[in-house]
Amino acid sequence: MDTNLVRNFLALLARFLSGASVRWIDSQPDTCQRVYFANHTSHLDPIIIWSALPPRVRMLARPVAAKDYWTKGPVRRYLANRLFGAILIDRKEIKVHQSPVDLIIREIGHHYSLIIFPEGGRQTSGEIGEFKSGLYYLCKKRPDLELIPVHIDNMNRILPRGEVLPVPMLSCVTFGPPLWLEVGEPKTRFLARAREAVRNLKEIRDEE
Repeated sequence: MDTNLVRNFLALLARFLSGASVRWIDSQPDTCQRVYFANHTSHLDPIIIWSALPPRVRMLARPVAAKDYWTKGPVRRYLANRLFGAILIDRKEIKVHQSPVDLIIREIGHHYSLIIFPEGGRQTSGEIGEFKSGLYYLCKKRPDLELIPVHIDNMNRILPRGEVLPVPMLSCVTFGPPLWLEVGEPKTRFLARAREAVRNLKEIRDEE
């Protein structure tokens, strides 16, 4: 079976099940190398962002995901490895000489974009948690990468924690204006600025 056909079908299915509308605020889809970073509330989040991208952009976007979840069972392994090209991170055995950031940089080269979730774990409160330092160190080693904040709305209610099947409900994926790590910018300031960029997209959604 043609892998591209399966990818396109899966993208349509994900959009249908999530009822996700997509909008871009002060940015546009592009095949340039980017880091799409978003809030994290559901295991479906990587698929939803991936499916929200146009096909030519989607082909170059690789989600960063938890190895322990996406290697459980043949279906998840097939989705992660064959369809999404996910970069799977072992959260239980992080080795000093092979950090997740180094693995990610090696995997993307100067070609692929990333879909990541800087909070680390999923949040169930609806609030955006503090960002972990991985995003900062990624950008410190690759300051050329363009960062695109993304806010996903309602996914924690479409696929609540512990559930397997999604609950039909409308969601929205909002892509915001690009930002970069500034020269000499401290880690805490950068992470707070990146988190605020995602939060601003949430506030815009809430005001509508």
